[in-house]
Amino acid sequence: MIKIPYEQLVEKIKTEKNLTSEQIEEQIKIKMEQLSGLISKEGAAHILANELGIKLMQGDAKLKIRDLYAGLRTGEVLGRMIRKFDIRAFQSGERSGKVGSFILADETGSIRVTCWNDQTKEMEPLIENDVVIVVDGTVRENRGALEIHLNERTKLLRNPEGKTVAVVAAQAAATALRKQIKALEENQNNVELLGTIVQVYDMKFFERCPACKKRIKEQGVGFQCPDHGLVKPEFSYVMNVYLDDGSGNIRVVLFGTQLQQLLKKTDDEIQIYRTAPETFEKLKTDLLGEMLKATGRVNKNQMFSRLEFVANKVETNVNPEEEISRLQQELEKAQV
Repeated sequence: MIKIPYEQLVEKIKTEKNLTSEQIEEQIKIKMEQLSGLISKEGAAHILANELGIKLMQGDAKLKIRDLYAGLRTGEVLGRMIRKFDIRAFQSGERSGKVGSFILADETGSIRVTCWNDQTKEMEPLIENDVVIVVDGTVRENRGALEIHLNERTKLLRNPEGKTVAVVAAQAAATALRKQIKALEENQNNVELLGTIVQVYDMKFFERCPACKKRIKEQGVGFQCPDHGLVKPEFSYVMNVYLDDGSGNIRVVLFGTQLQQLLKKTDDEIQIYRTAPETFEKLKTDLLGEMLKATGRVNKNQMFSRLEFVANKVETNVNPEEEISRLQQELEKAQV
């Protein structure tokens, strides 16, 4: 069974029926009381959506990127290709193949589209700003982010006649909006934060597939990847810091590349901390008080019921003149 995220259910009801979040939450609460607590909030939201005549399963309908969720078959997703990554070969045990990806954007957001083996031929002709329809892909979650994966049924339609995506879609996907921490809301994307690092946690290493980069675990005979079978794992890493901007503070999650950007170290240099974690202690102390600019998305940590910020780009060489200029422009806009 595909589980539609609760927040997405509420957003869909809000959009299609012009209700406020408070009105929807109240109706969901009533549903739960009517059923004597024998149903979850998600179940009550499903019932409410059905009673309001909202179609949750889209089938072959055309979807916006904001409507996608893990486990969904996409139907048709129309967007503009704003970035293309190189196709590369991989070797994993006795298995080998090719993988490539590109970023697709519409006016509601952006998402990575991943192509495997023969499907990489579908993306080879694509160039920046092409309009693309992804037909019948599969949405998966990878490290907290959604991706569309091509399969044997999937088709990519390049620049189909009569189809267009506004130029502002690509611009919106590429441009981060500066926000204060106190103004952050769940599921916001392409957000930029500027603050001071006030707490640094230990770095954690984990095994992942060398081909598709998915996290894997040891299963009896060795490490198994659902897509590539028995593999020799490589190690990636993640670290959390707390960022404070004067309006509030938030936990910022930094994976591989972003951690390299923060520490100004290569992958080989960071791998040393896996076997000698004590050597990382001084660097943790040195990071305290450092200014950090981070771009990424806001997630809700369901276990701890708190917002977290997952970074996809970080900068530590903050230009004071640029920040002063930004503040002056904001003040001028506020005075108009």
